[in-house]
Amino acid sequence: MTDRTREREAMVERHLAARGITDPRVLAAMRAVPREAFVAGELAEFAYEDAPLPIEAAQTISQPYIVALMTAALELAPRSRVLEIGTGSGYAAAVLSRVAAAVYTIERHAELAEIASRRLTALGYTNVRVHHGDGTLGWAEHGPYDAIVVAAGGPRVPEALLAQLAVGGRLVIPIGETPRDQRLLRVRRVAPDKYEQEDLGGVRFVPLIGAAGWQDDREAPRVAPSRPAPSRPETVAALVREVAEPIADLEQDAIDAILDRVGDAKVVLLGEATHGTSEFYRMRARLTRQLVLRKGFTVVAAEADWPDAAQIDHYARHLERPVAPETPFTRFPTWMWRNAEVAAFVEWLRAYNAEIRDPERRAGFYGLDLYSLYTSIAAVLRYLDDVDPDAARVARARYGHLSPWQNDPAAYGRAVVTSGYRDCEAQVVAMLQDLLDKRLAYAHRDGERFLDALQNARVVANAERYYRAMYYGSRESWNLRDQHMFETLQLLLSFRGPDTKAVVWEHNSHVGNAAATEMGARGELNVGMLAREVYGDAAYLVGFGTDHGTVAAATDWDGPMEVKRVRPAHPESYERLCHESGVPAFALPLRHPRRDAVRDELTAPRLERAIGVIYRPETELASHYFQAVLPVQFDEYLWFDETRAVTPLGRVETHGMPDTYPFGL
Repeated sequence: MTDRTREREAMVERHLAARGITDPRVLAAMRAVPREAFVAGELAEFAYEDAPLPIEAAQTISQPYIVALMTAALELAPRSRVLEIGTGSGYAAAVLSRVAAAVYTIERHAELAEIASRRLTALGYTNVRVHHGDGTLGWAEHGPYDAIVVAAGGPRVPEALLAQLAVGGRLVIPIGETPRDQRLLRVRRVAPDKYEQEDLGGVRFVPLIGAAGWQDDREAPRVAPSRPAPSRPETVAALVREVAEPIADLEQDAIDAILDRVGDAKVVLLGEATHGTSEFYRMRARLTRQLVLRKGFTVVAAEADWPDAAQIDHYARHLERPVAPETPFTRFPTWMWRNAEVAAFVEWLRAYNAEIRDPERRAGFYGLDLYSLYTSIAAVLRYLDDVDPDAARVARARYGHLSPWQNDPAAYGRAVVTSGYRDCEAQVVAMLQDLLDKRLAYAHRDGERFLDALQNARVVANAERYYRAMYYGSRESWNLRDQHMFETLQLLLSFRGPDTKAVVWEHNSHVGNAAATEMGARGELNVGMLAREVYGDAAYLVGFGTDHGTVAAATDWDGPMEVKRVRPAHPESYERLCHESGVPAFALPLRHPRRDAVRDELTAPRLERAIGVIYRPETELASHYFQAVLPVQFDEYLWFDETRAVTPLGRVETHGMPDTYPFGL
């Protein structure tokens, strides 16, 4: 068995001690208990990520930070007797057993109770007793308890648990009407008939099912009921109306003020609140045209796959057409880039570049994303076949490890988790290293083609890790993807020269500063956050928003595109404030507002909507809203109250080129 002591120690230092867990006995317990022993063997390598992991009975093992936080909140002494509600894998019970004298734990799933009991016994945790039953009723025969901890969220504190708590004891439990609204409470029994309560902060747990909790999974609400907007947001909406810069005509109104605020920024990140709204694409294109014309930007970097974008780039910069087996942007979601709005911008870019004699000064269109695992492999092999046939043979052997999943890259992630394919990462990284080692020779021979091959090799190396990570459900897959996109952006800036400026087209969730949202609280980073850290004020972050209208989106991944109706914004959201301003479209400066009061008023955290390629209006609050602090997330916010869906392309003929290039079917 692999020794994961160093990983465990790193987890304690990085995810626990660094985040405020100070109780030395709790930290020692977290160092002592091997979390990998409480998950399936194929998930052991992910045991020390601060994330929940799947276990039997379709349940999860809690993330280490939450286990440590709740254990510390119990304020245990060496002689304490603890009742735990929700045994799960047994991991939290094992941690509690290292801090307390005796642990009694209840699990409502018989399968989990049996597995946890056998596992705890085998690992030597002899001071833990497991019971199958209704945790909301407690385990009175062994009470009273010095501490009770509940690992599921209920609508109220069960009376049975309060009764089984010793005087002076502590009960820690999540309480709330919905998973989004849960608060972690610590209840102290200070006298036989007196309890005191503390709020330890917002959390999200699975529902507490039982006689004194939710009756079943169907009863537990997933979406909070609508609440009337309080009077205070109306005042903020009036302030937004006062300082907003109206946009009466998206195509014609002057945008000089926005460009002035961009100033000498090296990187301008232009977001979108959906992946299928025409106004967002058109305004982004208009701003980009002006950044190219008036401020010398030469890189347009999109949330698109590198090989697909490369075909658009060659067309736009009048370069030799690359040899590629597939028409670009035919993979789901096709409408995200195969739409009339993007096609119009590409035609403008091609016309602009036709007037630029020096190819080095032409503006290019590049893809930052890494979904194109196998298209990128093919691009690397084509390049090496031309410049280094021996290296091409080595590459084919190395990439051969991935070939069984060529038609379904996501299936590779499932196979890794279930079958232990661990050597592929070393092979694809070795291929990337070979290209890097030969960079000078290749770049001297053919710089532009070498950049393309190098980036495709990076896509393969990073996508291999991404597809593995996405199946254990932590922040790691998100972080891998955004780290890759940011590193690609840096590569482009370096390759095009020290004075290069780039404009980035991505979703708000990628370009806004993650540190100002609940993403940051979960340990997730993004391109905007990394750009702010590296470039400071030379990165200008622009978000977009809407209240209602239509959007191009699917109901499920790989499903057909639908034109869906966007629901009016939630009463507690930033979008509702903008809607209630009464201004149909506007630019709202946030870094340097016309009045500091607007920044101050908007700094209170609120909900913000994010619609990607999937939109499910029926569960919108649960699936499409997150907490954010808008003035820290963005430097500028562009608002369009009513919006419409992008126009998807079927067959488009591009003048002067075959009708299959670049967008034709």
